Amino acid sequence: MSSPSQASRLQLAGITKRYPSVVANQNVDLRVEPGQAHAVLGENGAGKSTLMKIIYGAVKPDEGHIEFNGKPVHIRNPQQARALGISMVFQHFSLFDTLSVAENVWLGLDKSLSLAEVTRRIEAKASEYGLDIAPDRPVHTLSVGEMQRVEILRALLTHPQLLILDEPTSVLTPQAVDKLFMVLNKLVSQGCSLLYISHKLHEIRALCSACTVLRGGQVTGVCDPRQESNASLSRLMIGAEPPALAHKARAPGPVVLQAQGLNLVSEDPFGMDLQGIDLQVHSGEVVGIAGVSGNGQRELMYALSGEDARPLGGSLSMEGASLVGLGPQARRQLGLHFVPEERLGRGAVPAMSLAHNLLLTRAESVGAGGWIRTGALAEQARGLIERFRVKAGGPHAAAQSLSGGNLQKFIVGREIEAQPRLLILSQPTWGVDVGAAAQIRSQVLALRDAGCAVLLVSEELDELFEMCDRLHVIAKGRLSPSLDREQATVARIGEWMSGLWPSPAQLDTGGAHAQA
Repeated sequence: MSSPSQASRLQLAGITKRYPSVVANQNVDLRVEPGQAHAVLGENGAGKSTLMKIIYGAVKPDEGHIEFNGKPVHIRNPQQARALGISMVFQHFSLFDTLSVAENVWLGLDKSLSLAEVTRRIEAKASEYGLDIAPDRPVHTLSVGEMQRVEILRALLTHPQLLILDEPTSVLTPQAVDKLFMVLNKLVSQGCSLLYISHKLHEIRALCSACTVLRGGQVTGVCDPRQESNASLSRLMIGAEPPALAHKARAPGPVVLQAQGLNLVSEDPFGMDLQGIDLQVHSGEVVGIAGVSGNGQRELMYALSGEDARPLGGSLSMEGASLVGLGPQARRQLGLHFVPEERLGRGAVPAMSLAHNLLLTRAESVGAGGWIRTGALAEQARGLIERFRVKAGGPHAAAQSLSGGNLQKFIVGREIEAQPRLLILSQPTWGVDVGAAAQIRSQVLALRDAGCAVLLVSEELDELFEMCDRLHVIAKGRLSPSLDREQATVARIGEWMSGLWPSPAQLDTGGAHAQA
């Protein structure tokens, strides 16, 4: 706590924000001290994002007041927040691909500075914090971890006294996370305060010395996370510990999905070409694909789901039937169902009701002549809401009215209830709280135990280790040999993420040294 001579860096008192259908924040108090890494923890829909937007000036509170460095402030917009010394690094980067690193940073700084001066400052700050980056590199040539360095450098060049980070490690390799934490610890040691939002409880316990927990828009506890366990933090956050996953070893069945020598040039000029992809998924097994975002995951998902139905190099089949040239609907009729990474816009239509969103991949409620049986459709949606414990205002609630975690439970439930032969999931628990994530994972494992083949693409290594029977790594459009779950370690998978892995022959003979 601060001494009488040292005011708190940030103090919120009685912050309340109401929307027509929900109270996002109710009487929230929060105190952050100088040089403190302070976590804000809560399940999806708990009010974390609204609170951060209030601090950053993007949302105006209905009640309560804010003090910064001991003085009352009214933060009307992000520009005023930055002028006060508050910066924010968002989960989704806001960089222009066709501009250089220096040009992207220049956009957010004082216009009186020349590009040459901004370049010099980037080099100096990068050297000071060990954030290796070339200012003249075009952003489209950077890895995701390098893009995050640009976002952090842009924030650091505003000389923040309070830095807000929203899910900063969701797209990073374990090695990149270690480097990020070194930077954050140095900032804290120099007196900068951090507000750190993450669903990864072990990160919060490793980095932060204080934690405020929100549930239903209200503060349910303030603690030192270093003195807590993952279980006790979960209890504060969701009122209970998430159930332990029951992952039982079982012999896989016949091959369901087979790709051999798959080659495909990306339609995105900044995308990643697929090169010689060999992949098998058997019935009754979960096969995972790890990797840093932007290494070909999206292109592979489009090729497998049928969204990209262009001619392929190599072969792609499901239970012996060629998938080449078939679109998504034809593949669904064969039993291939897909949960995309983007929930709103691809997984669900934002303005449509949950009931009508079922029509995107399920046609049971469409009668003769194309008439929609609205009663049956609503009943089907109501059953999904109940089975998967989706917090929603009923089957007629708009998809965009749900929190991210609840919408994801609905989308995953929609595909599971279709009883697929092959289920492909991309980032199924990205940004989802521990309770919702545990529920999604247990339902997927139950589907696998019933004989379904599951392909899981995730950047969450803990999730892959928890759910998968075998693992691959994708890097630079190439797919590594598979590893049994027992052979996979964080260090080995992290090394393979750079594109270095042994040949299949070396793995068979126990070779331990990676080669290009």
